[in-house]
Amino acid sequence: MGFRTSRSAEDFFAAYDAVLAKWPIPVDGLDVPTAFGSTRVHACGARDGNPLVLLHGGGATSTTWFANVGQLGERHRVYAIDLIGDPGRSVADGEAVTCVGDQIAWLDEVLDHLGVEKTDLCGHSYGAWIALHYAIHSPRVRRLALLDPTACFARWNPRYLLRALPMLLRPSPRRTRDFLRWEADGTGIDPDCLELQARGADFPAARLITRPNPNPTRLTIPMLVLAAENSKAHNANRLIEQAERLVSDVRAALLPAVGHHALPAGNAARLNEILVDFLDGR
Repeated sequence: MGFRTSRSAEDFFAAYDAVLAKWPIPVDGLDVPTAFGSTRVHACGARDGNPLVLLHGGGATSTTWFANVGQLGERHRVYAIDLIGDPGRSVADGEAVTCVGDQIAWLDEVLDHLGVEKTDLCGHSYGAWIALHYAIHSPRVRRLALLDPTACFARWNPRYLLRALPMLLRPSPRRTRDFLRWEADGTGIDPDCLELQARGADFPAARLITRPNPNPTRLTIPMLVLAAENSKAHNANRLIEQAERLVSDVRAALLPAVGHHALPAGNAARLNEILVDFLDGR
């Protein structure tokens, strides 16, 4: 799977399974073939409900939606996807993902295989960045929800990037834990999710696609933007201001008392309430 040692892989997948075990409803693990490799999809919820695709933040894996899928799955068929090239159960053993176009093609293949013609789409952090790009280019997306999206509406906080630098240059479980605890700063990051991301530091980093930034003015579908009130990744109020300025059909709000990396489990009751209302068109 690409980990530095077999022990690193064992520790990571033990942590992965521990978070997946927190899911409150039955889940099917599907391995979807694509030109870019096998993609793990966790499917759950109402089989006759409207599809809802969930894209996690960088390094977090699809298991991180455990606090959300129970409520979201009451009316939706939920597909939580391990990003290709990230730590997780997706295996990037096909063509390399080198640009935004490849990410869009990869997600198209996954949805084709699942038989999803129209879907709601929700992403967190880097997953929100991918989701916004995908929604701009694909007519499949009915509604789009972005949870504390990075590099979509607000600039990175230089202090956040500086603090992340040691973890990025010399990744290790300890450095990852220290960084996530610093960013969460008491806002309730789930300890099992923290351990999972820390163990993912032993997975070789794939080439991160960061350009070009998406242009949200091209969207014509309903959009929800939730900014984590205590996010250190960027200025949450600035994020909301820019979203409201650039997008005509947008609902933007602060999610109180939560940091960037505590999502999507942090303040899940309020987050789920807002998401369900938005997805139901209320």
